[in-house]
Amino acid sequence: MPAEDGMEVIEKSRRDLRRADLHTHTHCSDGKLSPAALVAKARAFGLSALAVTDHDCIDGLAEAMAEGVACGLEVLTGVELSVTVEAVEIHLLGYGFDPHHPGLCAYLAQFRQRRMERGAAMVDRLQALGVPLPFEAVTAQSGEGVLGRPHVARALVAHGLVSTYEDAFVRYLQDGGPAFVPKPLFPAREALDLLHEAGGLGVLAHPGHWTSDRVVMQLIREGLDGIETIHPAHDDMLTRYYQRLAREFLLLETGGSDYHGFQAVEEERLGAFSIPYPQYEKVRQRTGVGTMSPKSVSSSV
Repeated sequence: MPAEDGMEVIEKSRRDLRRADLHTHTHCSDGKLSPAALVAKARAFGLSALAVTDHDCIDGLAEAMAEGVACGLEVLTGVELSVTVEAVEIHLLGYGFDPHHPGLCAYLAQFRQRRMERGAAMVDRLQALGVPLPFEAVTAQSGEGVLGRPHVARALVAHGLVSTYEDAFVRYLQDGGPAFVPKPLFPAREALDLLHEAGGLGVLAHPGHWTSDRVVMQLIREGLDGIETIHPAHDDMLTRYYQRLAREFLLLETGGSDYHGFQAVEEERLGAFSIPYPQYEKVRQRTGVGTMSPKSVSSSV
């Protein structure tokens, strides 16, 4: 953003105590709470705006936005997409898009199918290892959401085949583990183009220590709109580094708790890892659709 715009946002933030969390998950992907319950909790925690960013899935947006209308919390359309840049996996946060856009919906439907196939392949590998986990146990965990490794892990625990969720990953599901199957991925450029066509924005999620400058620069060339600077995985040094990078390349700065709801520590993060409302407004103003306030959003999704 231009220097004067940055100073304007900082000054507004000093006067405006409202906060926004732009990175949360529901049971439609790998979170614990329903979309409505998550929105209600965010409101109870004092947040003024929220983005529900389920993994490769937008099934919870209608319920979340309806609850936002009911409780007075502004809800921005969101999603977290798994993509690649030069064979490196990264996550993109999409914001403010039209959830009915045909191209984006087709993209997500294809991803859902590939995720289902991946889950079946993991179960096949487990069974070949002598672990008698039925695939139906995994789909029971994922429900209508997008299937992922967390659902396989929870099914293993539910059937008494491992003692803990963590044990499922250590023994079978971690990267390179005996039942691991790589996640289906799409090129970042393709995802960014679709988000833009749907009126939305694409933001690099939690770059942390593991995202190289080369990857970030390639994303910028491919149309990246912003960087998630505030995240539980970012210490103060990383936050400052990505803030400087965002300002140098005129990118939006976003942030959030990455709330899933399964760990007690996450309750402390919800609301604490957030951005000032004026900074959220910069994001909202750059989007085309999917950005209405609670009073006007009820018929949009």
